Amino acid sequence: MWGHRCCEVDFRSTIMIEFQFFDGCPNADGTLQNLREVMLEQHLTKDHLKLTEVPNIEAAKMVNFQGSPTILINGKDIYTDEVPVGFSYSCRIYMFNGEQTGCIPKEIIAAKLNNL
Repeated sequence: MWGHRCCEVDFRSTIMIEFQFFDGCPNADGTLQNLREVMLEQHLTKDHLKLTEVPNIEAAKMVNFQGSPTILINGKDIYTDEVPVGFSYSCRIYMFNGEQTGCIPKEIIAAKLNNL
C-alpha cells in the first residue's frame, strides 16, 4: 500500500544534542533552561540530550570544547554550524542580532532545530 507509515523514518529520532559547560559558568543555567524549553516544545525527550561537564583544560582538549556554554547538534556547533576544532576553556560570548550575549536565546535554538 502506498504511503504506508511503517517504513517512514522519523529523522528527529536521530537528533543528538550535547550541552557542554563548566561549573561556575554564569550563562550555563540560562542556556540549558532555554534548550530544555525548546526541546519540550519540539517534542524531543531527554534521551536526545547529553550533558557534558568539562572540568578542566585537559578535558577541554579531549572534546574540542569551544567554551561555556556550547550546544552541539549532531556533533556540530549551534553557533558555527561546524564540527569543533581546537579548544577554549573560557566563558563563551555570542553575537546574535547585533548584540553580545553569553546565553543562547530560545529563538536561535528553535531555529537551528527547525532547519535540520
